[in-house]
Amino acid sequence: MKSKLLTTAALVAAMGFATVAGATELRLSHQWSNKDIRHQVAQIVADEVAAADVDLDIKIFGSKSLFKPREQYRPLSRGQLDMTVLPLSYAGGQQPAFNLTLMPGLVKNHDHAARLSDSPFMAALEEKLADDDVMVLVHGYLAGGFVGKDKCITSPSDVEGLQTRAAGKAFEQMLAGAGASITSMASSEIYNAMQTGILNAANTSSSSFVSYRIYEQVACYTPAGDIALWFMYQPLLMNKSTFDGLTPEQQAALLAAAEKAEAYYLEEAKKQDAASVAVFEEAGVKIAQMSPEDFEAWRALAKETSYKAFVDEVPDGQELLDMALAVE
Repeated sequence: MKSKLLTTAALVAAMGFATVAGATELRLSHQWSNKDIRHQVAQIVADEVAAADVDLDIKIFGSKSLFKPREQYRPLSRGQLDMTVLPLSYAGGQQPAFNLTLMPGLVKNHDHAARLSDSPFMAALEEKLADDDVMVLVHGYLAGGFVGKDKCITSPSDVEGLQTRAAGKAFEQMLAGAGASITSMASSEIYNAMQTGILNAANTSSSSFVSYRIYEQVACYTPAGDIALWFMYQPLLMNKSTFDGLTPEQQAALLAAAEKAEAYYLEEAKKQDAASVAVFEEAGVKIAQMSPEDFEAWRALAKETSYKAFVDEVPDGQELLDMALAVE
């Protein structure tokens, strides 16, 4: 069972945060390259904490070098990892309520996403995180769209019969309802799957489409624009016991750094969508736009598939869904 063995790096991480040369060292894991917005958010926190001179160092392990993308939440909750930038829906297996953070048509735009992050809905999710000994340091949502290897994806009928990668359970349910076949994988694996013919279509964040160079493998891109069906909550999380074990000065420095990183995250997230279009256009990829009618067709399908399944599967699912929908 080689796959169950910890890597050397993970074994080191399993020892918890360490004290190095008098300073406390925290280990932060994520799956992206150092050019990605989510790495930059982590780097801001690390740099600001270092500048505060409170004997606290944050060492970032990017590009899934410490843990596999979908295997970060459990070690975080167990104190074997200190921090991570993680799509929270990846932890939907541990906490089914987290699947609501990647629900089709639930978030309208980036400012609406910020209001969701500061709402009773998010407070309810943070209570569930606390049950797993996890806390949110930096809130952040990213928008995204669709790519097609051979055709454009704008309406539900466009995915019928296609082998499709969807980010998260709710999108998988919706796309399956539209007649697509689903292949689950992390966004970091889309490129190879497109290249080898495993996938015909995919959806993920604008940032991931660019940082993973998906534009090299597709014919058409449907980006997030005035209408964005795809929004995914991707916070910077921390083990709560680790945070509680820091000195008051270290905690204050970390929270101040997180506040600065969160403001950056929101502003940069808004820029990612337009920037991704420019990159795809330069690569010669056709750009398609989702119409309001397309959006309503997707949302109608989601209500009958994703929303319904969530409410059926999660004991307090209807209450959580209503709390999210109540945010204007």
